[in-house]
Amino acid sequence: MLPLPRILHIISTFERSGPEKQLFMLARGLKCAGVDVHVCALTRGGPLLEEFRAAGVPATVIGQRLKADPVAFARLARHVAKLRPALVHTWDFTAGSYGRIAARVTGVQHLVAGEYEIDCWKSTWQWVVDRRLAGFTDRVVVNSQAIREHCVTHGLQVKKLVQINNGVEPPRTSDVSRAELLRQLDCPADAKLIGVVGGLRPQKRVKDLIWAADLLRVLHNQLRLLVIGAGSERSTLERFARLASDLDHIRFLGQRDDVWQILPHLDVFWSGSGQVGQSNAMMEAMALGVPVVASDVLGNRELVVHGETGFLVPVAGRAARARATDQIFNDRTLAERIGVAGQRRMLEHFSAAENIRRYEELYRELIG
Repeated sequence: MLPLPRILHIISTFERSGPEKQLFMLARGLKCAGVDVHVCALTRGGPLLEEFRAAGVPATVIGQRLKADPVAFARLARHVAKLRPALVHTWDFTAGSYGRIAARVTGVQHLVAGEYEIDCWKSTWQWVVDRRLAGFTDRVVVNSQAIREHCVTHGLQVKKLVQINNGVEPPRTSDVSRAELLRQLDCPADAKLIGVVGGLRPQKRVKDLIWAADLLRVLHNQLRLLVIGAGSERSTLERFARLASDLDHIRFLGQRDDVWQILPHLDVFWSGSGQVGQSNAMMEAMALGVPVVASDVLGNRELVVHGETGFLVPVAGRAARARATDQIFNDRTLAERIGVAGQRRMLEHFSAAENIRRYEELYRELIG
């Protein structure tokens, strides 16, 4: 089979967030398959910039500074015209707005856009922009049924939507022992570790998780809730944690590049989001065999089979979350069974290889 012609991916940043990590996995996989793949960050770089380049994927940062930035648009259009890709794939609203118009005016024949998160912040006019741009977009990729329904509700045409699940790569083995990690975090040797990973934004409902942890520590005083991530709510959540519990049981670790070293040592992974597509962090935890307790919303139901590969609890169900976690803490056999079942589910239904294969299939279908 002949390799695909040049493909350009446009995203807002090269930070280490969900869509960016999925793009890195896909671009590296396409590169290994012989595809001439390029990536472009519209606003700024980030830690993945050098990783793209190390993987042999040409990466460019445009440097948009203003919401309406004609200089950045002109720079992007020149970049697209210079590359002359057969297909442009955009990954978020900002990159999709600038990138699809730049691709259109420079004569790119095929356009794919991604809707990978439930963007609660989108206003009516932004959905109007999305619907207009979808008129000359070949396909809009969603990564879950929850996001498909979200897009349909806001007027995107069903016939243009295609679902490709997120992929998770084979997990890296932590090079830090559990005992060493506990020493680094100043946790007791018998600590029960609960992990929360993601942006500290209102839709993540981290406040509910702090409440649940405070309920649970009545039974398990040695538990430690590790909150990994940065965001606008951090200072508010830290104040709340001091009032509801204390900062000894609840640790805010900030944005970290070594999450892969911490995840394997968690006893439980928590997700409290009220609206979610497919959580990369939760998929990575499941791939490592870590039991998960997640909010019972559509996006999580696609990953977690309740009672088999994890537990689903009501959104804001603090007592239910504490009870499910208590079961895992007290029943080692249950914890191992759920962990192994979750690991198998990731391997069989959400592998990186399958994700890359589906995208390559889509690109071939469009380019013909």
